[in-house]
Amino acid sequence: MAESIGVIFDCDGTLVDSMGAWHDVDRMLAAEAGIALTQADAEAITTMSLPEASAYLHEQCGLGNSSEEVLAMIFERMRAFYANEVEARPGALEFVRALHEQGVPMAVASSTPADMLAICVERCGFAPYMKAVVSVDDLQTSKREPAVYDHARSFLGTDRAHTWGFEDAAYALDTLRAAGYRTGAIYDNDISGTREALLARADFLISSWEDLPVADFLTKATE
Repeated sequence: MAESIGVIFDCDGTLVDSMGAWHDVDRMLAAEAGIALTQADAEAITTMSLPEASAYLHEQCGLGNSSEEVLAMIFERMRAFYANEVEARPGALEFVRALHEQGVPMAVASSTPADMLAICVERCGFAPYMKAVVSVDDLQTSKREPAVYDHARSFLGTDRAHTWGFEDAAYALDTLRAAGYRTGAIYDNDISGTREALLARADFLISSWEDLPVADFLTKATE
């Protein structure tokens, strides 16, 4: 039964507790330069790739001498975070292990740069269970398009209708649903998506991986 489905996980905010660090790094770098980011700035940056966000922070907010410099500053801070601080969300590793034991093929599809993503997935213990770990950077795209999910799915041997995407971001769930994937949402913070926004875009919403027994998910996934 389980072998007929596949699962693609987002990483930040979904498998690992890192979105606070991503949101903080923009604000911290801006604050160090005497710039205060607005709520509108934070919401705009959430949907952007890192090069887009760096350009926004430079061009719209006045941070750094160039967008390239801003990107380098973000990378330096976040590489240190992934190497030394990031942790899995409670219950996430246990959920992944249980799916693996049931023969469910899995992959990670993330907006995080490939080198940081690899460090993160390895540090938090997910690497042995994933058929692929894919970054939008690998395809020069963003999660506003389904290419990163399709590429991850190519390692699973499943079609879209039998592949689940787990996300904490409302805009990414929109992409998955429009492409014909089934969707599970996990709440992380209101910037990524309010509970109401996530629930409107997903087959179900959870607040924690500990709220979703694997047996219950597999029952729903194979309905």
